[in-house]
Amino acid sequence: MVNVEHSGRTADGLGPADGPGARLRAARLALWAVAAILAVRQMTAVLTSPSGKRLTDLETWVGPQGVLHVNGSLYDSTRFTGTLFAGLVLKPLTRAAEDALGWGWTFGTLLLVVALGLVAARALPQPVSRRTALLAAPVAISLLMLSLPVRNTLWLGQTSVIPVLLVLLGCLAVRDERAGGLLVGLAAALQPTVLLFAPLLWFTGRRRAAVSTGITFAGGTALAWAAMPHDSYTYWVHHVAGAGLGGEADGLANQSLHGALLRLGLTGPLEIALFLLLGAAVAVLALRRAVRYARDGQFLLAVAVTGCAAVAVSPTSWQHQLLWLLLAVVGRVGTRAADRTVWPVAVVLVTILPAKMMLPNTPVLFPLRDNLVLLAALAAAVAVPFLPRSSPYYAAPVPADYARQLPARWRHVPLLPFLRRSLTRPNLLLELLLIRVTYAAYQQVRLAATGGSNELARATAEHHGRIILDTERFLHLDIEHAVNHAVVQVGWLRSFLDFYYESFHFVLPLTVLAVLYWRRPVDYRWARTSLGFATLLALIGFWLFPLAPPRLMPGLGFVDTVHGVQDLAHPDYGAMTAITNQYAAMPSLHFGWSLWCGVVIAVMAPRWWMKALGLLHPLFTVTAIVATANHWVLDAVGGAIVVGGGFALGYLLIGPRGVLASTAAEGVGRPPGQRKAPDEERSLTTS
Repeated sequence: MVNVEHSGRTADGLGPADGPGARLRAARLALWAVAAILAVRQMTAVLTSPSGKRLTDLETWVGPQGVLHVNGSLYDSTRFTGTLFAGLVLKPLTRAAEDALGWGWTFGTLLLVVALGLVAARALPQPVSRRTALLAAPVAISLLMLSLPVRNTLWLGQTSVIPVLLVLLGCLAVRDERAGGLLVGLAAALQPTVLLFAPLLWFTGRRRAAVSTGITFAGGTALAWAAMPHDSYTYWVHHVAGAGLGGEADGLANQSLHGALLRLGLTGPLEIALFLLLGAAVAVLALRRAVRYARDGQFLLAVAVTGCAAVAVSPTSWQHQLLWLLLAVVGRVGTRAADRTVWPVAVVLVTILPAKMMLPNTPVLFPLRDNLVLLAALAAAVAVPFLPRSSPYYAAPVPADYARQLPARWRHVPLLPFLRRSLTRPNLLLELLLIRVTYAAYQQVRLAATGGSNELARATAEHHGRIILDTERFLHLDIEHAVNHAVVQVGWLRSFLDFYYESFHFVLPLTVLAVLYWRRPVDYRWARTSLGFATLLALIGFWLFPLAPPRLMPGLGFVDTVHGVQDLAHPDYGAMTAITNQYAAMPSLHFGWSLWCGVVIAVMAPRWWMKALGLLHPLFTVTAIVATANHWVLDAVGGAIVVGGGFALGYLLIGPRGVLASTAAEGVGRPPGQRKAPDEERSLTTS
C-alpha cells in the first residue's frame, strides 16, 4: 500500500471530489470482507482435512505418543523442532489443545495473524496518506493469510507466528524499553536467531531493551537447561541449535544458507566454515543497513531486514518460519512511479506462490528455483537499495505520463476508467515476472481441467469429441480426417506442418510482445491485456468443456503426425506428457494466439506486406492444427471467439486503444527541458 500511494495522482481520494469519503469507506469494507473470507477459507481448509493430514506437527506434541507426553527426550522422534524453552512453556497448553485440537489452535493462530497484520499496518513509516492508513490493515492481513508461511503454520499446527509477533510488539508497539526487550527475548528463546535483534536495539539507542533481550533469552534457556539438561544438550550441541530436526537440512523446505550449501554438494568442515563466514558477513551487512533504516524512521523496514538476515544465518529456516520476508514489502525502491511496484509485487509473489511457478521447469534454473526464497531474503537483507525518507523520490517518485482517454462508442465505456494507459514502457522485470506467473497459472488450470488422467475424465473428453464430430458432420465441416491422411502422404508437407505446429506457438507471440514493448509501449499494454483476457476465457472453456483432439479419439483412424501412434489409454506426447493436459482442446489457443498475432500485426505494421504476412500466420496455424490431428475445426472457431472476447473485454474495461501522444498530459512528471522519448512522440492511431 505504502509503495503505490504516490503515482502522480491525489493521495487522499479514490475517485472524483464529490464522493471520495464514500468510496474510501466502500473500499475499506470490501478489503475487510476479503480478509475475513480468506481467514474463513484457511480455517475451513484445515478443519475439513482428515485427521492425520492436518496439524501434524501439533499432533506430535499432544497425541497419544506425543513427544511432550513421554518421559524420554523431546527429540527422540526428531519431529519436535522447537527449542527447549518452547517445550517447557507450551507443554501445559497441550492438555487444553487435546480437547480442541482443531478449532482452538487454528482459531487462535488466525487471531495471532490478525494481530500481526494490525501491528505491521500501524508501524508504517510516516508520513502516510489517510487512504493508506485506513486500507493498510486489511491489505496486510489478506497478504498474511495468502502467504505460504501462514498457510503452512495453519496446516502443520506450528507456532512460528508467535516469535514474529513478539518482535513486532517489542520493537514497535511497547514503549517501555525493558518490557519491549522482554518480548524480544522471549521470541529469541523460542527462535534463537531472533537474537540478531539485540544488536539492532543496541545500535539504535535502545540499550535497555537490548540488555533486557539478552537477559530474558539467557534466563529462559537456563531455565530449560535446568529442567531438561539432557534435551538441552541434544538441541544446542548435538543438533547445533536445531539443525537436522524436522527433516533433512538439505531439503528444499530449508531456505537457509546452510541448506543451500548442502544442496550445492558442499559437506563437512568446508561447508560449515563457508556457512559461518557467509552468515557472519550477511549478519553484519544486514545489521548496518537495518540500523540506518531505523535511524531514518523506517523501523518496520529495519525489523524486516534483520528478520531476513535471521532467515539466512539460521541453520534451518523451514517454510513456516519465513514471514520476515513478507514484512520487507514496506520498503520503497525506485525513483519512478512505474518502478515502485516491482519490489512489493516480487515479494508478494515469492511468499505466496510455490517456487516452481516463479521459474520455468528447466534443469539449468533448478539451483535458482530451489533457493528462491533464500535469494529474496538475502536481497532484502544486503542488496535492495531501499530509499531513505530524506530522498526526494521517497514520497514523490517521478510520475508516469498517461494517455488522454478517447471517447468510446458507448456512454459507460470504459467501465474501469482508473486503469489509464501510461505512455512509457512498463518495468521489464515486472512484466517478465507477471508473464511467467500468469503462464504457470495457465498451465496449472489447464492441467487440472479434467481432474488429471483418470478414466472418467478421459471418457468425458471423448464423449465431447463425438459431440463435436457430429456437429461438424451436420455443418459439413468434418474435413479433419481427409486433410490428415492427405498430408501424411506428402513427407515434406507433413514435416513442415509438424515443425510449424511445434515451433511458432510460443515464438511468434513472444516476438510480437517484445517488438511492441520496445517500439510501441502504449500499444504493448493494449495488446498484452487483450491476450491475457483471451487466455483467461480459454481457461474457462478448458474447465467447462474438456475435449479429446482427433488424434486421441479411438476408432476414428487419425494419425498423430507429431508424436506417432498412441496407446490411447496411456498417450505419450514427449516431454510434455506429465505437465500438460492434452484434453484441453476447446478452444484452440494454438489458433487463438496466432489470430491475436495476425490482428495485432495487421493493425500496427507500417507496410502492406507486413500486414499480409501477419494474416498468413493464423492461416498456416489452422492448417497445421487440423492436418496434424491436434484440433477439430470447431476448436479454431472457439479460439477465434475467445480472441474476439479478449479484444472486446479490453475495450469495455479500459476503452479505445489509441491516442495521439502529442495530446497526452503534456509535461506531467517530466522535468523542464527534457525531451519526449522517440516512442512517446510517435503518433498512435485509434481503433
